[in-house]
Amino acid sequence: MSVKQLFDLTGKVALITGGSRGLGLQMAEALGEMGARLALTARKADELSHAKAHLEQQGIEVLTIANDLAKFDQIPSLVDQVLTHYRQIDILINNAGASWAAPAEDYPVDAWMKLINLNLNAMFLLTQEVGKRAFIPQQSGKVIVTASIAGLRGNPPNLHTIAYNTSKGADVNFVRALAAEWGKYNINVNAICPGFFPSRMADGLIEKLGEQIIASTPLRRVGGPEDLKGLVVLLASEAGRHISGQAIAIDGGYTSI
Repeated sequence: MSVKQLFDLTGKVALITGGSRGLGLQMAEALGEMGARLALTARKADELSHAKAHLEQQGIEVLTIANDLAKFDQIPSLVDQVLTHYRQIDILINNAGASWAAPAEDYPVDAWMKLINLNLNAMFLLTQEVGKRAFIPQQSGKVIVTASIAGLRGNPPNLHTIAYNTSKGADVNFVRALAAEWGKYNINVNAICPGFFPSRMADGLIEKLGEQIIASTPLRRVGGPEDLKGLVVLLASEAGRHISGQAIAIDGGYTSI
């Protein structure tokens, strides 16, 4: 098989949560360009409509489904709709997430539960549903979790995101455990750990600490609109078929020092 064939995703179906904007949309562009048919889900129908129009202009086939993953009982219906439309799911990108900042001693319980439920519990329940109904029966699949470098290390003292860090650290160990368990089904499970990328979640932080972040990053830049594309295609395609159980930082070298 040629290298071009290894990266080709023609005929594959990718379900991407939080796919209407930011990192999710960047990954959707990449997978679609390589031939994948997309199912995007997010809470806001208007943002999904904009994403669909943007991707269809590039010749990418897109199904959009408005869904709130924090409502666990809606997860089976989400998978129903994708399987009814496409008859298959080959790639699952667990990208939806949230953050909240407060000192640990004053951290609101409801904020803690919101982050753990969305960043960890919903991700597990959706992966379980797709695994049982698509990946395990077809004996193949690619699970990719958007974790974070926040799941690989602690924070500088001026950042108070303990629930986010905790959930992303759990995501990292989730992919290790599931990769070991589902490898027998020819399912790859990996995490992408972005550093600082402009997004609705991170814009305030980058605006406040941008110079400090860049000075602490060996490549002297924050992430850009194309910096996740190569890695997500690698992990979603046959080019990455021998990579599993890994959490790969994509942060300009930030976590290397």
